[in-house]
Amino acid sequence: MKVANLGRAVGLASVILLGAVGSASAADQWTVITEKTIKATDPSTEIKAEDGKMFKEKIRQTKISVEGADVQFTKVVLKWNNRKDDTITNLGTVKAGGQTAPKDAPGREAALTSVAVQYKILNNKPTATIKVWALD
Repeated sequence: MKVANLGRAVGLASVILLGAVGSASAADQWTVITEKTIKATDPSTEIKAEDGKMFKEKIRQTKISVEGADVQFTKVVLKWNNRKDDTITNLGTVKAGGQTAPKDAPGREAALTSVAVQYKILNNKPTATIKVWALD
């Protein structure tokens, strides 16, 4: 009798665990919230949301990807709504097609209003495209 109950408990726990893992991975999705073409002649840029709006609310993590050229980031400032700005220095070089490591949002969830970047495009390329991603 005890063995049968133990078997049922293990079976039920397995079903619950598989359901939790399946629903967590389905809800966790990275999306591009904005992108901008940057020029080698400019040392920095700020990507702003539309007036009075935020890029996306309830962001848990963010990251930046690069296309078209290698980009050396010296400073990235994530500007949050009703939260302290998050300054990241010495990110290093992100190769074309690569991305930065994910950065946690302040608190559990936050709203991003803009991203300021200081950069240098490498290998004599005239432009590159940076994309800001969010995990909601």
